[in-house]
Amino acid sequence: MEEHRSNSGRGEGQRQPDGDAALEAAAQALRAGKLVILPTETVYGLAGDAGDPQAVAAIFEAKGRPSFNPLISHVADLAGAEKIAVFDERARALAKAFWPGPLTLVLPVADTQAVSDLARAGLDTVAVRAPAHPLARALLARFGGPVVAPSANRSGRPSPTNYADAMEETGDKVAAALDGGPCEVGLESTVVSLLDQPRLLRPGSVTREEIEAVIGPLAEAQADAKRSPGRLARHYSPKAPVRLNVAAPQPGEAYLAFGPGEHRWNLSPTGDLREAAARLFAYLRDADRTAPAAIAVAPIPHEGLGEAINDRLKRAAGFVG
Repeated sequence: MEEHRSNSGRGEGQRQPDGDAALEAAAQALRAGKLVILPTETVYGLAGDAGDPQAVAAIFEAKGRPSFNPLISHVADLAGAEKIAVFDERARALAKAFWPGPLTLVLPVADTQAVSDLARAGLDTVAVRAPAHPLARALLARFGGPVVAPSANRSGRPSPTNYADAMEETGDKVAAALDGGPCEVGLESTVVSLLDQPRLLRPGSVTREEIEAVIGPLAEAQADAKRSPGRLARHYSPKAPVRLNVAAPQPGEAYLAFGPGEHRWNLSPTGDLREAAARLFAYLRDADRTAPAAIAVAPIPHEGLGEAINDRLKRAAGFVG
């Protein structure tokens, strides 16, 4: 990989602050059908031109991701989203309330050229969001079109929430990379389908309660979850087995604690769910690097953001959610 802000794919070279030159290099890479590591407020993404099926195929190849999983198209703003998706009053209300930010809307597709069939997994719908991270927004505005950017990890591995982990996972697959620091949210975006009755497909940092305050009650996800990214049973899996709702770990286990107490990996000593969400993937990855017999995780409350955290943990443990 060429050195555009980032190190090379092997972590070598002099790191320089991201700026206009790095953004232009990343935009040129996207235009050339190449891949880019992109920071967002949720996780680091492996980005490519949504309308270029070769670029989308390269993402699937780099991640080893099943091709029936649709990808989220990232746009600079609502105007960009309305070019690729059919918005109704509900969709506009949610976009105005939570964009730019970690909310993805599943809508009827409006432009099948701008978002390729491969990116949509052959569906007549598109998942779209406008990210809040300033580097992501700047790159999307400069590129001028939708970009698909699933998490920059190999499929089934924890999502990277910092530049170093993203480079470790897929740095050798990209032509450029942007270092935006640690991700503020640390969980993938909330996904809501507005194809008929509003339906929560994937919980995230924009909570059910916040969404329902804008558009009313949300239905539960249906059994067939192909319309939403990130819904495979083992999508967030460290190499070590994961045990959930563990009050005390067994010898040889790594322990992800929650709440008061001295532990190497404490998702939040104060019981703050937002702090726990931001630390979740990084701590799973760090614990997994110690090659434990298993990773034991303390009980996490299910209300608010805890719903998203528990959803991710169940998938890490291999449970169908």
